[in-house]
Amino acid sequence: MSEHATSTDVLVIGGGMAGLAGALALRENGANVTLVERAPEFGEVGAGLQMAPNASRVLKRWGLLEKALEIGVQPKHLVFRDAVTGEELTRQTLNGEFEECYGAPYVVIHRSDLHRVLLEGCEAAGVKLVNDVTVESVETVGGRGVAHTLAGVDFEADIVIGADGLRSTLRPLVADDEPVSSAYVAYRGTVPITENTPKADLEDVIVYLGPDCHLVQYPLRKGELLNTVAVFKSPSFERGEEQYGGVDELEAAYKDCVPAVQEALKNLATGIRWPMYDRDPIKNWVAGRMVLMGDAAHPMLQYLAQGACQALEDAAALQDATVGTVFTGEGIRPEAWDVALREFNDVRAGRTARVQRTARVWGESWHVSGLARTLRNLLFKSRKDNNFQYNDWLYGQDGDGVPSVTAKRVAEKAAA
Repeated sequence: MSEHATSTDVLVIGGGMAGLAGALALRENGANVTLVERAPEFGEVGAGLQMAPNASRVLKRWGLLEKALEIGVQPKHLVFRDAVTGEELTRQTLNGEFEECYGAPYVVIHRSDLHRVLLEGCEAAGVKLVNDVTVESVETVGGRGVAHTLAGVDFEADIVIGADGLRSTLRPLVADDEPVSSAYVAYRGTVPITENTPKADLEDVIVYLGPDCHLVQYPLRKGELLNTVAVFKSPSFERGEEQYGGVDELEAAYKDCVPAVQEALKNLATGIRWPMYDRDPIKNWVAGRMVLMGDAAHPMLQYLAQGACQALEDAAALQDATVGTVFTGEGIRPEAWDVALREFNDVRAGRTARVQRTARVWGESWHVSGLARTLRNLLFKSRKDNNFQYNDWLYGQDGDGVPSVTAKRVAEKAAA
């Protein structure tokens, strides 16, 4: 018999993408995992999301990629255009060499569908899922995490994962900060694709870049739905109004755009808009036996389409950090969590900080006008298809043994 415990308890707070992914990862390593969610039912709001290879590789690791592909779409290209002229600026072919180099496909999927894939994965793995639980605070007592809830019930575990989103209740344990307003808002919409839907671009992700605005379109659910997202700089949001009682700002933001963009605005649901926030990166996500992940640790603007992707990377990194430390051939060693959490923090904090900062810069480059727009367009047009130098750092490095595309090509040239 081992002198070590044969199981360890993990409590995950938050039932979004990050929480479900973290719960599944540690359950796969052998932990007894309980996930608590404040909502009465599990679900995800929003529209589509883009899942780059650094995320789809994680689903592949867990045997869930095929389920995502059954309901998602593999677009043929990622295309950038100027929203004022309609001119194509650059494109990336997403199959062939791209998929081969990064070891997994680029997938677009409805948020609720990806959430369901992860939820079903947790259910099948034996994660205990509990709704209607609002956690107010977490502390470390006697080497264990204790979560205090609104109902007065305490949950104890060897480790507590705080995956409670942008406005995390647990983040104040590691940082005294607030969400940062971007001054931009988004309207989203998904509509059925019918015989009257313009047939152009229904197999691609299309991004139109305009002064102080952009618009994204791509198909969802095996081509049955068209997803549209319009993002623009909002005077009312700059004044502090998260919601606004009309669509005049939306219409004004796109008044100089090409007809294809103007027509796409009709696909939006304008009853609610989504104010865009992130936070400044922080180096430490750990407080005792509590660790943050996902948007609680590193909320980011959506310009790199990496919010959910980085949450999946978090889960994979935590899974890796606990193999051989907490989870060993000798049994599960709860006291080894301190080492594992520090390793996880060290591996992830720098990478996600780079993604957060790059997303801000990327967004600024999308929305420029005047001379800056001219220079931006020239730079984009100078890039050729399958030139991976700008995204290799993002898609080709996630600690799962997949070498970067650049490194592959250097090695191939040296061998030749």
